[in-house]
Amino acid sequence: MNQKMMETDRMLHKANQIALNFAAYPRLQAVDYVAEHIRKFWPPMMRQQIIAHVQGGGHGLHELAIDAVKILKE
Repeated sequence: MNQKMMETDRMLHKANQIALNFAAYPRLQAVDYVAEHIRKFWPPMMRQQIIAHVQGGGHGLHELAIDAVKILKE
């Protein structure tokens, strides 16, 4: 596995962990919390990477994470 794939896997894992932490909340609230967490704690380059990943289909991401990233783009 090359370095870029490992970095992507780590990014997806982190985003999915955040999504799972908020999955018990009502859906819209969970999506907002995931987006807020990514906005506050992820560096801009990492945010751009996950936005690009979602634009490419979002393979491997929890659906709450996908919806949260879509909010980040707005």
